[in-house]
Amino acid sequence: MARQFEYAQMQDAFRRFQAAEPHPKGELEHTNAFTLLVAVALSAQATDAGVNKATRSLFPIADTPAKMLALGEEGLVEYVKTIGLYRQKAKNVIKLSQILVDKFDGTVPSSRAALTSLPGVGRKTANVVLNIWFHYPAQAVDTHIFRVGNRTGLAVGRDVDAVERAIEDNVPVEFQQNAHHWLILHGRYICTARKPRCVDCLIHDLCQYEEKTA
Repeated sequence: MARQFEYAQMQDAFRRFQAAEPHPKGELEHTNAFTLLVAVALSAQATDAGVNKATRSLFPIADTPAKMLALGEEGLVEYVKTIGLYRQKAKNVIKLSQILVDKFDGTVPSSRAALTSLPGVGRKTANVVLNIWFHYPAQAVDTHIFRVGNRTGLAVGRDVDAVERAIEDNVPVEFQQNAHHWLILHGRYICTARKPRCVDCLIHDLCQYEEKTA
């Protein structure tokens, strides 16, 4: 496991990320808090591109909990059947839509506890919604961030919760809002699992990874 970057290194690294991409955005397409919540729930063990392909037809007709309930589980399945684990995900989306109508007046709640009370919504999904829609600097740690954090020294931890805390504790506050976006994009396109593109890495000289490809 790498050594956690010190403060000056964290500043340097995130200044570089910010200079390269001042306004990073999530890649899941959505139109409101509900469609974002559904898209993130559907994206578990699936690609953002695959989810976007399915939801481009779904969201124009089911962009609220009430409309999703009117579509029904079998109707939803027809839209999401190209996504992995689609039947369980469809069940969860219908259940969470019913709870949103019954308990939250048809709106998406803005607390992590309320979000994670919904079927199929874990901490990572809740953090994505809090960060992107409610502009709260929550850190949604996925496999990309876990790999990048531990490989480089940007956010060191033995599990996703520890990595989340490492980001919150060590990333300077001015970078917190966008930190998980930069790290996800870095892991998705540069610091890839099998053959990282070290020659194109913005923090090549800071990174502690011993098996650099260049």
